[in-house]
Amino acid sequence: MTAVDFAAFVDELATLSGETILPFFRTALSVEDKSRGTGFDPVTAADRAAESAMRSLIRRSFPAHGIVGEEFGDDRGDAEYVWVLDPIDGTKSFICGMPAWGTLIGLTHFGAPVFGMMHQPFTRERFSGDGGAARYRGPAGDRVLQTRRCAALADAVLFTTSPGLMKPHDRDAFAKVEDKVRLSRYGGDCYAYCMLAAGHVDLVIETELNRHDIIPLIPIITGAGGIVTTWEGGAPEDGGRIIAAADARVHAAARAILAP
Repeated sequence: MTAVDFAAFVDELATLSGETILPFFRTALSVEDKSRGTGFDPVTAADRAAESAMRSLIRRSFPAHGIVGEEFGDDRGDAEYVWVLDPIDGTKSFICGMPAWGTLIGLTHFGAPVFGMMHQPFTRERFSGDGGAARYRGPAGDRVLQTRRCAALADAVLFTTSPGLMKPHDRDAFAKVEDKVRLSRYGGDCYAYCMLAAGHVDLVIETELNRHDIIPLIPIITGAGGIVTTWEGGAPEDGGRIIAAADARVHAAARAILAP
């Protein structure tokens, strides 16, 4: 099977997760801190219910496939096909009632990301890609996603979730890039990467990412014509320090500062 063959099933997963999550949004839901005292890392009943529902559907439909998820860990992570799930990327925004969050669903084949979707059920938007093309579906209609050209940092719009999430030396390096761009904004989580794919943002720079934070987004960004690597220029599938760019030129310029 190809990534295209799985597209309808990903839509089914997205619909299921959205139906599970939305009854919790903007309600007085309880929040658990899973950080063990190293910060604030919230998880809600919505996170767990959505991932559980998606895992059950995957196991019924593709019992030979593996699953990697934020809330319930790895199940046959070395399988030929592995689903990578983040039920609510942007839980902090979610618990604050802000719509800058989404459900991430990714698929890898022998470890390589081959399909990804970001579903925002509250705004009824879906961003998807297979590495060769990317598309948007939502209230604004259906369209192909395409990054925009940006040759220089001086012309770039930069996003990060928060510099406060970075280690001090990484924050210093990020600040050097931030000083050179046209506009810098904070927040957005997975939504910022989708805005890059849609041609509204030029750079997203993050650190401390997990596999489930980035794998579903890689086929969307690259399918739209963007580039995503580690700060050192390596493969991004394992997470860590990540830079996503709309244009290879601004990617190179930022990387020269982040990891000289």
